[in-house]
Amino acid sequence: MRPVCVIDDDEGVARSLRALLSSVGIEATRYASPEAFLTSANPADFGCLVLDVRMPGMSGIDLYELLRSRGLNIPAVFITGHGDVRTAVRAVKAGAIDFIEKPFRDQELLDCVQKALARDVERRAGTDDSAVTEERVKTLTAREKEVLDLVVAGQSSKVIARQLHISPKTVEFHRARVMEKMHARSVLDLVRLLLTARPSTPS
Repeated sequence: MRPVCVIDDDEGVARSLRALLSSVGIEATRYASPEAFLTSANPADFGCLVLDVRMPGMSGIDLYELLRSRGLNIPAVFITGHGDVRTAVRAVKAGAIDFIEKPFRDQELLDCVQKALARDVERRAGTDDSAVTEERVKTLTAREKEVLDLVVAGQSSKVIARQLHISPKTVEFHRARVMEKMHARSVLDLVRLLLTARPSTPS
């Protein structure tokens, strides 16, 4: 298992993250900014990046998109105190494994990092789980697929109800069914699942 790289301008947060990862035997290195990472690190050394979304200068997502443009497809977990679906869509389209909001539970972060490290192993072995996601999509009804696409596009239940000419209560019913069938824990998880399988899904 390759080490994790934490990129966060908040020294206290970064120290806590490294200590948490170390407590379960995961080696972690910290850089205070994307610029420092680009100057001093060899990105290919890491199995996972843990990135703060908002930092002075280059953002975490800007850094990750730059790495992807250079052919460096390192699994990443984004952390933010200002989460929204559209930002999550951008992060997942860039290749993020997960997008979690502060404050988060220690176990939530550990689960995300473990998932990213597992994806790193799969990526290097040439396998992924996008086929499983597509099979789950096939179990959705036509209406559920419409709701799914609009949820992933960041639309609220009220907006979806107006667009589909149904009641908000009906939207919530279909949304709950979509979450259940897709095995998604949250809307952000749903975004990640769908965009991993369908990178061209519109934002």
